[in-house]
Amino acid sequence: MTGTSSSPVAEGTPRRQGLGPRAAAVLVFGSSAAVLVVEIVALRLLAPYLGLTLETSTMVIGIALSAIAVGSWLGGRIADQVDPRRLIGPSLGVSGAVVALTPAVLRTTAEWAAPLLLLIAAGTILVPGALLSAVTPIVTKLRLTSLAETGTVVGRLSGVGTVGAIVGTVLTGFVLVSRLPVSGILIGLGTLLVVGGGLAEWRTRGWTGTPALTLVVVAGGLATTVAPGACDTETKYHCARVVADPDRDSGRTLVLDGLRHSYVDTDDPTFLEFEYVRAIASVVDAAFPEREPLTAHHLGGGGLTFPRYLAATRPGTRSLVSEIDGGVVRINREQLGLRPGGGIDVRVEDGRLGLRRVDDGSRDLVVGDAFGGVSVPWHLTTVEAMRDVRRVLGEDGLYVANLIDHGAMAFARAEVATLSETFDHVAVLGEPADIGLDPTATSAGGNLVVVAADRPIDVRATQEALDTRRTGWQIATGEVLTSWIGDAQLLTDDYAPVDQLLQPYSPQSIR
Repeated sequence: MTGTSSSPVAEGTPRRQGLGPRAAAVLVFGSSAAVLVVEIVALRLLAPYLGLTLETSTMVIGIALSAIAVGSWLGGRIADQVDPRRLIGPSLGVSGAVVALTPAVLRTTAEWAAPLLLLIAAGTILVPGALLSAVTPIVTKLRLTSLAETGTVVGRLSGVGTVGAIVGTVLTGFVLVSRLPVSGILIGLGTLLVVGGGLAEWRTRGWTGTPALTLVVVAGGLATTVAPGACDTETKYHCARVVADPDRDSGRTLVLDGLRHSYVDTDDPTFLEFEYVRAIASVVDAAFPEREPLTAHHLGGGGLTFPRYLAATRPGTRSLVSEIDGGVVRINREQLGLRPGGGIDVRVEDGRLGLRRVDDGSRDLVVGDAFGGVSVPWHLTTVEAMRDVRRVLGEDGLYVANLIDHGAMAFARAEVATLSETFDHVAVLGEPADIGLDPTATSAGGNLVVVAADRPIDVRATQEALDTRRTGWQIATGEVLTSWIGDAQLLTDDYAPVDQLLQPYSPQSIR
């Protein structure tokens, strides 16, 4: 007799005990969610060492997708050759152990074996990602007791896995990262996975590795407490530390993701440690009468060094600061001496969205000092963003921004070209070799300050202020600046490859 059959897979093959629909859904949901938690948190772990750039994000996403592909393929293949009930425990348990070890391993590697960081990072994402992704085909194998329900089972578990991935993404981005340190998230997840593996092991009376893996998780937790690179505070966006200056009792350095972002003297806000801040102060002091109060908007806050300077040197100044990281704002209040009042109003918001809420022509000064790692967020660099800056400035208003670039200065030149498209007058301040004023010297790169306005920029007064502050910097305008810009492209909301234009850098040369 011929025809199709809905009976078990093959006559004479013993039926294995299947897996209940609820247990199957929980396993697929949980393992899929865990993959996305690992992916997002791995990106945060790597940001202090590789930068929070498009390339870093792309690399982590690519490794995670590779892990999903490899795990799904191998999981299905092995499940056809081995009793799948005995595979669930090892998949969950081993992945949990690797996840729990990840913070200590990555931070130690970054500190003591930096050339191996990418290789180790790939392993800490690939191994748990592949093992967790293998759970879905293993569970699917256990649920497929009849060919007649293949489509239903595969479709249901695929949907459950997708929902799990969504929940893992949303839970991590909106809840876990804002409430727990990165190391705590991974150690907690590792613990849950080892416990899940132990339950699966107990049910199948199979693999007995849970006690050993439990010890690995404990070791991972202990190692994390002594691993280098730990943060005083983990905010939504940064690994943050405040470092006291051994040579100045009231000096504090705010370190975000391993880079010195701000220096604050809690007793003397007129003390400016970083050259680029002294350059910004030189521009402002040359452009506006001494002690005249200003209405300023700051894109990016950091340690609020310059708003504090304005409040001290220009009493009555009102500074509105758009700082996206609420954790950094808390650090300012709890560790860097920021007190209520003083004319500094800090709002936790994206800089460009904050600009939209500012009235036309209401600001004397806009200061751009927002960074993700060493990169200005791309949406604050474009022609459209600069038009918004110009809109909020008064007739004699001034825009001053801090940039970082190296090598050919492709990003810096593109940003200056973009400002030249928007404002009537533009100038760049920096080391002579970096801005085309000393063609015989090799550009080392680092910080630059760009100035833009619709009124003429007082070059002589600005240079005198730079010399008074002993920065060693010079100011470039006119034909020298035009030659330096060259054929640099304009940055727009439609096309702003900021991460690709930036040149490789050495963290020690920044700020």
